[in-house]
Amino acid sequence: MAEVKKRRKGTTRVSSQRQVTIPAEAFRSAGFAVGDQLAARSDGPGRVTFERVDDVLAQFAGALTGVYEPDELDKLRDEWD
Repeated sequence: MAEVKKRRKGTTRVSSQRQVTIPAEAFRSAGFAVGDQLAARSDGPGRVTFERVDDVLAQFAGALTGVYEPDELDKLRDEWD
């Protein structure tokens, strides 16, 4: 049977493919969610900070609903040809 190594709570290891698992408590307290896109930045030797990257396009998607009449944009696009 494989030996299970005990690790200190809140620590993780870097895999051979440079991947890390964020410990659950740190993940929760940072307010991260599954599927979030994170930016990783080096803050000096031995220190990396993760920051959620907001999807700016998704924030504004649908913001102009109702501004144009139905098919108005299609007519404008047809003029380009």
